[in-house]
Amino acid sequence: MFRVLQRDNHPGNLDKSSPNVGYVMLMFYHLYDGKSRKYFEDELVERFGSLVKIPLLKPDRSPLPASLISVLEEGLNLYNLHTKRHGRLESNKGSYVQEWAKWEKKLRDTLSANAEYLNSIQVPFEFAVQQVSEQLRKIAKGDYTIPSTEKRKLVTVVFAAVDLPVAEIQGLLNKLSGMNSKAEAFLEDKPIDNFLRKAHVTLAHKKSHGVSAVASYGLYLHRQVPVELNALLFTDKMAALQAQLGSIDDEKIVSKNEWPHVTIWTGEGVPPKEANTLPQLLSEGKATVIEINPPLTISGTVEFY
Repeated sequence: MFRVLQRDNHPGNLDKSSPNVGYVMLMFYHLYDGKSRKYFEDELVERFGSLVKIPLLKPDRSPLPASLISVLEEGLNLYNLHTKRHGRLESNKGSYVQEWAKWEKKLRDTLSANAEYLNSIQVPFEFAVQQVSEQLRKIAKGDYTIPSTEKRKLVTVVFAAVDLPVAEIQGLLNKLSGMNSKAEAFLEDKPIDNFLRKAHVTLAHKKSHGVSAVASYGLYLHRQVPVELNALLFTDKMAALQAQLGSIDDEKIVSKNEWPHVTIWTGEGVPPKEANTLPQLLSEGKATVIEINPPLTISGTVEFY
């Protein structure tokens, strides 16, 4: 923020002449909300194969002055209020226009008052150039060791899924058979027990969605998530329960599959992934749906397979 407010004629208009510099910088800051430094660095190494770090702050620097911490906390609180009410609406619109104007002025005044401190904690520019040059030389010579990342441990992982208790799903199917004649007629001659040794809702598959998509669920590994089962879809070749995933720590778990479901049976020679076509077959009148009312909510666990 201190550096941005010293810029002139920035091509993106993010400089000292911009009235909402602080708000824009907070927006950038929140792009990484919930992501650790390790996650971010792993992502870069995974994509580019190497990572060059430009030193910016002296490691032995003194802590941020209280006035700087205070103005940043005020900005973060105001940003949260603003986005909860207005989403991504600019700060010069909405209910908090006056509060933003006051905070932007206070931010500039506080940064200016602490200019000596902010200049003192930065490494000299020449040192940064030297460090970057050395890192680039090592990479060019092949002396660079690729850091181990969480994702590299995922080479053997094929997909991420929410693991579900088989007994509860079997109980639901038995109950559905007793309540609905169509369900009973369909399920009575199917070897569901033999097929349903494990039950899961696929979140992402390496072949379909890529390693990064699978790895993104690592944050929730072994955590419990509620899963609502609200319909049974079937043809003479396959059957699946429609699933709606809940949240972990107020974060909605979203499957990369267009249709989250639990495959409960496929006929001989039919791969389980064919169950993904059931909604399309239903729209063509080639599949049957039975609503589960009220839906059953069971608890599952995010796992890698």
